Amino acid sequence: MKQLIELQVNGETYAVPVTPCDLLVDVLRKKLGLTGTKKGCGQGDCGACTVLVDGEPVLSCLTLAIACRGKKITTIEGLAENGRLHPIQQSFVDHGAIQCGFCTPGMILSAKALLDRNPAPTEEEIKRGLAGNLCRCTGYKKIVEAVGAAARALAAGNLAGPPPEEPAAGEPAGALPANGEVKS
Repeated sequence: MKQLIELQVNGETYAVPVTPCDLLVDVLRKKLGLTGTKKGCGQGDCGACTVLVDGEPVLSCLTLAIACRGKKITTIEGLAENGRLHPIQQSFVDHGAIQCGFCTPGMILSAKALLDRNPAPTEEEIKRGLAGNLCRCTGYKKIVEAVGAAARALAAGNLAGPPPEEPAAGEPAGALPANGEVKS
């Protein structure tokens, strides 16, 4: 039987009809349209579905939506502010740590939880902080470097990435440039 619950996601409150067995990942993706949270293995092994619940990384594929009532949920869509990437997001772009991008939201949210707890982690602490997140594209060198650089940027007070670029004349916002090249 469905019941209406309120979920606080990325600073917004949503009234969402859920069944007692609806998973948070499905509610976020299908009912709220927040598709940045990825559904990977569905078993809690890959970390692609990681979101923050009250600031702690949680596997949304194993978490019942109903258990998140009254808690603050942060998805990858909630990190950017005023069109500017969060420093961790920007660092992943700058260091080529995004590869195909499927694991990136979970990696970034795990990194955020780590840096919120430990603003100056060692390389070993970064590796441990990301241990629940799998990347099938690459080794983790660039990802670890990106998290370390983000920690340094945050410590230096760099709290936002560059401003969003204005689209070229005649191009809709968010469209790829006419030449197809994506700037990083």
